[in-house]
Parts: sequence; structure tokens; C-alpha cells
Amino acid sequence: MKGPLKKSKTFLVQKNQMMATGARDIEFPISPQLIYGEEMVHFSHPGHPLSRVCVPDLFTCSGCKEYGAGNRFSCQQCDFQLHDFCALSPPALKAHPFHSHHQLLFYSKPVKGGIMQSKCDVCAKGIKGFAFRCGVCSSFQMHPCCAMFSWEVNLPSLHAHALSLRMSSGGGGDSSSSSCGECKRRRSGRVYRCRTCDYEVHAVCAKNVKNGLRDNGHKGGSEKGGSVLGTAARLASQVVVEFLGGIIEGLGEGVGEAFVQNIKGKGGPTPPLQLQPHPRPHP
Repeated sequence: MKGPLKKSKTFLVQKNQMMATGARDIEFPISPQLIYGEEMVHFSHPGHPLSRVCVPDLFTCSGCKEYGAGNRFSCQQCDFQLHDFCALSPPALKAHPFHSHHQLLFYSKPVKGGIMQSKCDVCAKGIKGFAFRCGVCSSFQMHPCCAMFSWEVNLPSLHAHALSLRMSSGGGGDSSSSSCGECKRRRSGRVYRCRTCDYEVHAVCAKNVKNGLRDNGHKGGSEKGGSVLGTAARLASQVVVEFLGGIIEGLGEGVGEAFVQNIKGKGGPTPPLQLQPHPRPHP
């Protein structure tokens, strides 16, 4: 990303233009295909063009606010970066497998209001930026990355067999009753299951294939976030301990000095004890 990139064409993608185009013709998945080296001007970053690049470095998408690696649209003048699927998200998804009875509209900002953070109906993680949301019932929303999934997926780098979304009595995917084949834990969100060998994986863990984390050697955003928070907590605790230690040491010195001054004020320090030889009796 440090060297100059070959520029062949510039695309202008504006939000109002996206919403005005024929959403009725959009089926999932749909996005204009761009070759590496081309640029686009995205409505979320109109000041600078974004170049499509592929580098293994970990980054935080400025659109959906989630981690990614590999393919991305990156600004060469600042730190603004978008997942390729976030940059190429259409204005609407028609008949998406997870919510086929209503059209899902693209929103650049999460729902405001309330104490609880709005969550994705696929991976159960919080939505902090770009998302697709039902404009009719407003009860379904998902990340652009999660919109890349369907009822059945093939993820060869994750598992050799096809994976199907596990069904619950409510008609959707439910949380796993057994540990995930990737994170080895139980957590909320939809679950994919292999019908051949009973392998299960959380949708949130399967996302690491779509966002490039797995293929580029990154364990995932949750692990990185946990390590960063852990490091920050350790540093903060060390600073607090050192700060308190300094205060206690200062207080100790202050108390010692006050004690000495108090003694001096009463007549000075006590002279050292001198032992006098005991006279022997004469025979």
C-alpha cells in the first residue's frame, strides 16, 4: 500500500445516487466487479478516491466498524478503509434468503436510541455502522458481511463439506447446543452445521472467511479486541499501582519528616545510650 497504484478508471458512488437506481433489479448478491488498481469515490469518503488493494494487514473497516484483512478499498491519503463488500454494497437487497418477504435497505448508520445496542440477526454482534435493515418491519438487520451468507454455504478453507443453517422451532438459526468447531465455545447467533459429520460453526466464526481474517492468518476481531483490552487493562493497572506506590512512599517520607521535626521541636534527638564501665570493688 505504500507504493503508487496504477490508476485506470474512477467510479463515483454517491448515497443518493445509489438509492435512486433501480433497486427492483437488484438480486443478492449483486455488486459491480472492479479489477485491482481501479478507484472509486464512495459517498462515505467523498474527499479522496479509494483504491482497491489486497494486503494481509489487519484493519478496521470505516463502514461497518468490523475487522478485516486482504481485499479492501483503501484511501492512499488517509487511514480510511472499507471492506470490498461494504464498498460495493447495493442500495437494497431483494428477496434475501434470510428475509425474503421484505426488501432490505442499506443504511450507513446504526439505529439510535435505547439502552441496548442494536444487534445483527445473523452473527448477534452489535451493529456500529453499515448494515442492511428491513424497511417494513424494522425487526431484521445484518452486517454487509453477514449478507454474504445464505441457508447453505461452502467454505472449503473452514470445512470440507457444505454447511447448512441450523433450524430452530422459531424458523431461524439458533445458538449451538454443542461447542463450535472453530472457537470451541457456546455463544449466541446463528449456527451452521454439516449434515455429513455433525460439525458446527457459529456464523460469527464463519465470517472470518468472508472478511479475510482466516486466509490472512488472523484469529478474528474478538481475539484481537480481547488482547488489546487485556494489554490496556494491564498497563492501566500497572500505572495505578505505581501511582499509588508513589503516593504511599511520599506519605511515608512526609510522615517520617514530620515525626523528626516533632522530636526536634521537643528538645532535639535523644542522645545515644552510652554504657559506663561498672567499678570493681577493692579486695
